[in-house]
Amino acid sequence: MLKLDKPAHSALDTFTLCISRVKNVNLKTRLNAATNAVVAASAAYDVAGPLQNLHSIPRTAPVVAVTKDEMETVYTQRMAGSKGPGRPVYDEIFASAPNGRCPLCAHRNVMTLDHHLPKAHYPALAVSPLNLVPSCTDCNKAKLAGFPTTAQEVGIHPYYDDVDSETWLVASVVPTSPSALLFEVQAVAAWDPILRQRVRNHFKDLKLAALYASQSAEELMNIRYALTQTHGAGGLNAVRDELMVKAISCSNARRNGWRTAAYFAWASDDWFCDGGFM
Repeated sequence: MLKLDKPAHSALDTFTLCISRVKNVNLKTRLNAATNAVVAASAAYDVAGPLQNLHSIPRTAPVVAVTKDEMETVYTQRMAGSKGPGRPVYDEIFASAPNGRCPLCAHRNVMTLDHHLPKAHYPALAVSPLNLVPSCTDCNKAKLAGFPTTAQEVGIHPYYDDVDSETWLVASVVPTSPSALLFEVQAVAAWDPILRQRVRNHFKDLKLAALYASQSAEELMNIRYALTQTHGAGGLNAVRDELMVKAISCSNARRNGWRTAAYFAWASDDWFCDGGFM
């Protein structure tokens, strides 16, 4: 879960750009009439986001005289479309993810933009930059078109939620053969109960425990030979020292990255350091 800066483009600028080439006079008139509603919806969203109140945003079908399908088409054809007039805004948001990593899982590559509140239920927010988050395909599909009905159901939002100031992602060694890791969310005392549950729900809904466990298994396979050599030369403590150096290095790059949690878990487990990795 990575923090991102808000997009530079406003809802007004983006919507105006997206509908700038509409040739159908009737549709263009109705889209222009919807502008104030689109801007107002984005403004309300920007107020609710920092307060963890996005669930309070009303779901509406039509936007003034524009249907839900027409608003969705503004996004799919006039913003996400490769030749759409709003495509530059799409591309700028797409490129805002650090190192091209999905901010929702902090692991896979960005492949699309995710509507934090789905456009099927919130058509006024279909092209609002604040509601568009760079995402990998898996996270985008996992969210589907569900909508939050309580504050606890609101997914972590990269533009409003900064959950990386404290360590919340932890792992524990499962002494099996081969060894495995169990990833989970550790409660942070500074978090209020709503944020605590939102992080847990986000972690569960996007199936991050399974993703991180799979990646750590691959990581262990890659370092097993080196750990075996280290253990043969210096035993348990030498392995622990090597793993701890890597854990600290990973932590400086990403406090709540799965590698950080994995290396700290491995380094702190006597069974693992004394040959459990083999």
